[in-house]
Amino acid sequence: MEHAEVILVLQDAITTILKVAGPMLIAAMVVGLIISIFQATTQINEQTLAFVPKLVAVLLVLLLASGFIFTTMEEFTTRMFGYVGTLIK
Repeated sequence: MEHAEVILVLQDAITTILKVAGPMLIAAMVVGLIISIFQATTQINEQTLAFVPKLVAVLLVLLLASGFIFTTMEEFTTRMFGYVGTLIK
C-alpha cells in the first residue's frame, strides 16, 4: 500500500468521524454554553447542573440523526472494503 493510499484512507476515516460525531458534539457545546450563561447570570455555581441537559441533548440528537449516522457509517464501511480489494494484488 502506497503512502498516498494510506493518507487517503486516513482522511476518509477522519472525515467520517467528524460527520458522525459532529452533530452530537455541537449539541453538547450549545447546551453547555446556554447553561454556562444561565449559571453566570444567576450566579449558581453547581458543576453538575449542566450534565443532565447535555446528556438529554446528545441523546436527542443521536435519536434524530441516527439515520444519517447509519448511512454515513454504511458508506464508509463499503469504501473500506473497496480499499481492501485494491490491496490484494
